[in-house]
Amino acid sequence: MTSSSSPSQDTKRFAHTYPEGLRADALMEEDVAWSLDIDGERDGDQFDRSERAALRRVAGLSTELEDVTEVEYRQLRLERVVLVGVWTSGTVQDAENSLAELAALAETAGALVLDGVIQRRDKPDAATYIGSGKAEELRDVVLDTGADTVICDGELSPGQLIHLEDVVKVKVIDRTALILDIFAQHAKSREGKAQVALAQMQYMLPRLRGWGQSLSRQMGGGKGGGLATRGPGETKIETDRRRIREKMAKMRREIAEMKTGREIKRQERRRHKVPSVAIAGYTNAGKSSLLNRLTGAGVLVENALFATLDPTVRRAETPSGRLYTLADTVGFVRHLPHHLVEAFRSTMEEVGDADLILHVVDGSHPVPEEQLAAVREVIRDVGATGVPEIVVINKADAADPLTLQRLLRVEKRSIAVSARTGRGMAELLALIDAELPRPSVEIEALVPYTHGKLVARAHDEGEVISEEHTAEGTLLKVRVHEELAAELTPYVPAPAG
Repeated sequence: MTSSSSPSQDTKRFAHTYPEGLRADALMEEDVAWSLDIDGERDGDQFDRSERAALRRVAGLSTELEDVTEVEYRQLRLERVVLVGVWTSGTVQDAENSLAELAALAETAGALVLDGVIQRRDKPDAATYIGSGKAEELRDVVLDTGADTVICDGELSPGQLIHLEDVVKVKVIDRTALILDIFAQHAKSREGKAQVALAQMQYMLPRLRGWGQSLSRQMGGGKGGGLATRGPGETKIETDRRRIREKMAKMRREIAEMKTGREIKRQERRRHKVPSVAIAGYTNAGKSSLLNRLTGAGVLVENALFATLDPTVRRAETPSGRLYTLADTVGFVRHLPHHLVEAFRSTMEEVGDADLILHVVDGSHPVPEEQLAAVREVIRDVGATGVPEIVVINKADAADPLTLQRLLRVEKRSIAVSARTGRGMAELLALIDAELPRPSVEIEALVPYTHGKLVARAHDEGEVISEEHTAEGTLLKVRVHEELAAELTPYVPAPAG
């Protein structure tokens, strides 16, 4: 890191030596470098006044190519961005980890990360996010790197966006707009596209900009004007807002209709007493890989944030032969935009209606506890706190053994697995079998061969303890729910004697 306020000395003092071309996704797995000058001889997070107020450059975020033959192609395809974060609490490492995650998000969206800086403040500046003086310094960074976009690590108000753009003279977007852009690129289903479109319009509505009074309409008509007909009338920007509100109302109706179809499917599963398991977790933690390993679903797997958005439900079977459904849900991230939580609420209801949550966390991440906390915050938002949870620590083959031991000790209901190698999958299946709700009624019945559907339902909805084929019919000893037990009662053999 270097301080932009005193480049001659601070460059020597804060610079870290990173190999050029270090990609953002690799940075996510690295510990942030430790400087003796900054961190070795200090009591807590204390800095000199000038250092506390300075923009602190985050080293190693650049994703520029070394091969100059590819530069022209990349410039045509990608936006060139500088990242800006405000560090209000926590350690330097926390702030740099947050900016590294923003770099990974930007790269997923198709941007070329040139540089990243953080500003130490008690709270973001109400006008320009980082303060007017530091905004001027940021303008110098933009000019030096040739960037055409600035991405801020937080949600900016409409006023902050306008004022910061006025200073840096390039496009400014915030973390929320970046995540919405990634969702728009990756949504494939009709429901997913509608949900993303609704979230984008909710975000865009208060941030519309227009040409002001020059595009105004008169309030009324009539020859020669008249009383109450003069004045600005309805401006172009107000017309745009009205049209967006109309589109949002239409989109909400469409999503409500799609939600009805999803609810019918859930009711059908509940009617047949089929237990459901929901896979939830941080983005890129390996949820789709786990679904493919457990069910062979063939869902897209990619080392990218939010690679899969559309929920996938697959049928699975426990080692004891019990059927259940396994649902892959949208990934979560720190500071997930509220617009997305609202728009994807119908999709996230898969988590709230589940009998069991497999909470997948990336064991190779530098701070997996932060991932757990971020996901649990969203689970609380959708009202799924009462659902039993198993913490599945994925990527155990690439994780630090000490990190694995710490997570397994802290999280009492947890298991370490690797969806890539298959490690721990048998133990995970046995744990799912033990945690799923079991049928409450144990019954023994001699079912005639003419009522084979009851035998099939006992296999699908219950737990078969024993099965014997006799001359009179199928002698079943099963554990089933009350509804099926009532249908099997007429075939219970009379007691001998």
